[in-house]
Amino acid sequence: MLTKLNNTKIVLNCAQIESVELIPESKILMTNGKFYIVKEDAEEIIAKTIEYNGKVHGYHFDHSDR
Repeated sequence: MLTKLNNTKIVLNCAQIESVELIPESKILMTNGKFYIVKEDAEEIIAKTIEYNGKVHGYHFDHSDR
């Protein structure tokens, strides 16, 4: 779940993310050429992607070192 600049919540298919550019907001470029500008920073997008993939693939991540 990410937040567009107008506070609309969106869910993206993280498997389709090609890159994240900091402009200073995060511009997420998808493999189909579309892009989304969101409020979350790159580190949060990466963390959410890792967490989602962990749930899908049954991995467990220990976040106690954060």
